[in-house]
Amino acid sequence: MVATGRNIMKLRKAAGLSVREMQNIFGFTTPQAIYKWQHGTAMPTIDNLVVLAAVLDVTIDEILVVQREDIVQFAT
Repeated sequence: MVATGRNIMKLRKAAGLSVREMQNIFGFTTPQAIYKWQHGTAMPTIDNLVVLAAVLDVTIDEILVVQREDIVQFAT
């Protein structure tokens, strides 16, 4: 989750968007959700991932960072 959060921050900055602008795009009353995504303490919902991908002009696969160790631990 932390790696995905860092990736969201990197993609947001590359798109030239501030956290406040992202907050407005999503219609959030506070920027806390955006910060939680970026810090990896929470993940966007599927609906928000779809919007995030459209706003950042990337695919959902380009947003999510999946590490092989995580998959192996989950499977066991």
